[in-house]
Amino acid sequence: MPTLESLLSPGLRYGLEHGSLTCWIICGVLALLSIISWAVILSKRMLITRVHKANLSFLREFRESNHPLELFQKREHHEFAAFYHIYHAACREMAWYLLGEDEPGETFAARLQGAGRITPSQMSAVQNAMERSVAEAALRLEARMAWAATALSAAPLLGLLGTVWGLLDAFSTMTHTDASLAALAPGVTTALVTTVLGLLVAVPSMLGYNGLVNRIRGMVVRLDNFASELSAALDRAFVDHRFTNETLPSMGSLGAPSMPAFSGVGAGPLHVFAARA
Repeated sequence: MPTLESLLSPGLRYGLEHGSLTCWIICGVLALLSIISWAVILSKRMLITRVHKANLSFLREFRESNHPLELFQKREHHEFAAFYHIYHAACREMAWYLLGEDEPGETFAARLQGAGRITPSQMSAVQNAMERSVAEAALRLEARMAWAATALSAAPLLGLLGTVWGLLDAFSTMTHTDASLAALAPGVTTALVTTVLGLLVAVPSMLGYNGLVNRIRGMVVRLDNFASELSAALDRAFVDHRFTNETLPSMGSLGAPSMPAFSGVGAGPLHVFAARA
């Protein structure tokens, strides 16, 4: 069975064998950044997969319900479904405007049958509640993503720092020893090890991070689409779009227009003609 040492290239093995303290410190930091980035990426992928399955389950129940507020009335709770949190926020706001309460009671169904409709301005408040819930869900999905982004951007820079530092140490030996290739080889090889490790940390993590970002964007789009679907269902069921017949005021009720009085001083041609007459 191949060992880890046999999988490394001869140059990388040689550089690690002659690694300095600075090289090992930077390699340790790179390993820590790799663990952080992959921990965030894998945990987020698992979370998004779980949320997606819960969303599909809730969406199926919502579309099979007989009434937009049926699931709200049953008090069903879907913890991992972001669709449920959007639905619950909208239903609470809608129930407040319809019945004056934001949680379904024992007489909720009976009172809902006798309730009227809400105005479009009140429906705007319901839509605002859905938008806030969508924004909160997006923030939860994007939480801790900054840690992975920081690890990705810092890994190549740390590798470059280790390379520059190692080259400075290698060339500083030229003043004390014979400046031959054999004398410079250990220092130069050790210096290049950090750049290689930095790229090995950054490149795979970047691929996983970009794939995760695309999944989060797709999830946010689906949240917006569900909010639009829910808004349309609530609008059809509970919003009164009839306009009140408001008559415009008559010209007589506005009064006669007042004309400014002109004096003879500085009068125009009309006043001069009147004076001659």
